[in-house]
Amino acid sequence: MFVKSNHNNKTWERFTKAPADLGFRNPVMTCYFRHLKEVFKEAGIEVTPQNRQEVDRIIHNIVGVDYKNCPTAWRQVKNRVAEDEAGFVSMLKNMWNTRK
Repeated sequence: MFVKSNHNNKTWERFTKAPADLGFRNPVMTCYFRHLKEVFKEAGIEVTPQNRQEVDRIIHNIVGVDYKNCPTAWRQVKNRVAEDEAGFVSMLKNMWNTRK
């Protein structure tokens, strides 16, 4: 992909790769999962490429944020975990184990 930008009246040109060409098989990885490894461990959830989206939907549901709004979801998750980590883990574990 060819990108042309105009910054301070200077034109910068460069070639970039489209996301599909960057070697990612499934670019559904949510940006905040890497920060929740301990939470997932405590909840007994092993996040895999196959269940990642389902886990993400559950987390969005818990914090009351529309799905795919990663920055807002992460802000809410940080607040909830800081306020009551055990409660967040318990809710996540319960919703994971009772999913249909």
